[in-house]
Amino acid sequence: MTPNTNATTRTNKGSLAVRMLIGAAIGLLLICFFLITADSPDPAWPKLWIIRPLIIVPLAGAMGGLCNYYLVNYHGMIGLNKLIAIILSGIIFVIGLWVGIILGLDGTYWN
Repeated sequence: MTPNTNATTRTNKGSLAVRMLIGAAIGLLLICFFLITADSPDPAWPKLWIIRPLIIVPLAGAMGGLCNYYLVNYHGMIGLNKLIAIILSGIIFVIGLWVGIILGLDGTYWN
């Protein structure tokens, strides 16, 4: 018997969940570092104001990881060179984290 060469085999180029978790971890570390090194909060802010940036920024990082996964693994379908796809996904990741930090800190430190 000969093995079936038409069977679809998927090469493991990195799991989507792993890239999203790495992006979320980068976002969480970044916002935790910022919140720890920042000055004392304004007493007029709500009591649990810190929860908002701790949720939104890791979500933005996870979406950056999602974008990285699709751009790097499917760059051929879009018609991009792999190096351009990597650079573009890095730029999108940084912009996404920046927007996540703005949305997370809106009304508190970003005012």
